[in-house]
Amino acid sequence: MRQESFDFLQKYLNNPSPTGFEKEGQKLWLDYIRSYIDEYFVDTYGTVVGVVNPEASYKVVIEAHADEISYFVNYITKEGFIYLRKNGGSDPLVAPSKRVNIHTKNGLVKAVFGWPAIHVRKVEQDKAPSIETVFLDCGAASREEVEEMGIHVGSVVTFEDEFSVLNDRFYVGRALDNRVGGFMIAEVARMLKENDKKLPFGLYIVNAVQEEIGLRGAEMIAHRIKPDVAIVTDVIHDTQAPMYEKKTSGDLHCGKGPVVTYGPAVQNNLRDLIIETALSAEIPFQRAAATRATGTDTDAFAYSNAGVASALISLPLRYMHTTVETVHKDDVENVTRLIYETLLRIEDGHDFRYFS
Repeated sequence: MRQESFDFLQKYLNNPSPTGFEKEGQKLWLDYIRSYIDEYFVDTYGTVVGVVNPEASYKVVIEAHADEISYFVNYITKEGFIYLRKNGGSDPLVAPSKRVNIHTKNGLVKAVFGWPAIHVRKVEQDKAPSIETVFLDCGAASREEVEEMGIHVGSVVTFEDEFSVLNDRFYVGRALDNRVGGFMIAEVARMLKENDKKLPFGLYIVNAVQEEIGLRGAEMIAHRIKPDVAIVTDVIHDTQAPMYEKKTSGDLHCGKGPVVTYGPAVQNNLRDLIIETALSAEIPFQRAAATRATGTDTDAFAYSNAGVASALISLPLRYMHTTVETVHKDDVENVTRLIYETLLRIEDGHDFRYFS
């Protein structure tokens, strides 16, 4: 990876972009891709779309989502302790002893997830932490002092953990799901520009908001763009670490390449084009099976506008929805390459119908 790309990846992942409050991260992303696109637009809720060949009638989307899981302040006790609600699929089990940032109009307020010491707990009666039992301590002695800091019901809370590299092989951070996807589609835009590739269609590079609470950003932007094709990238569980059940979750590895998904929302001919591209370009890949839905923005695009040919290229990831989400650097490169090479094989007016 070139140094400029790595610097952007690190800066982009470290910047908080909680669901519904993605603005600052979206600005960073747009600044990075601005020189690689012809124009852009931003929708009402903050989804950013970079466009190449905006005059073209045939439209192809490559998409990732920008938001990260977080919490909302929900209740402040008279003693100054703070209880929360989830914003997305946050896991209270990983919260105790973690450091957080509470976002206020006055700036960031530091706090910690407190937890009773092992000395005073009846360990044999311990239960897993839950949203009802985890709480924040911001060093205040009363509700009034908390409020004087600018904290109120509805204030957003994000973990403090930042990007790192593990064994010169893995990228680790709290928000790889799925800002690493935003990074990868931005790199596709860069590669197209720097390699002077002229696409025969309009390319819409979409960094969508609010995926973590129900694919909402993708749902909105799909109706605005009205694409003909959508290639979505998101993360998928690496199943090699302890406590994964391969019979139900599949046999997927970090470091063995992008994962191509089979399922009703995935258009078979588009998926086959992606697989043919991987084979031709000698890009390693893996396969996964979805059930009724992929659970990603693929579903929002596929079932919009009377049906959009959609497919999912996933990045294997360990420890999803924790502060140490982990991906292999080779997979990041290969997902990017696979999207790039697939775009070069799509024709103007490409008809993906099964028969006509």
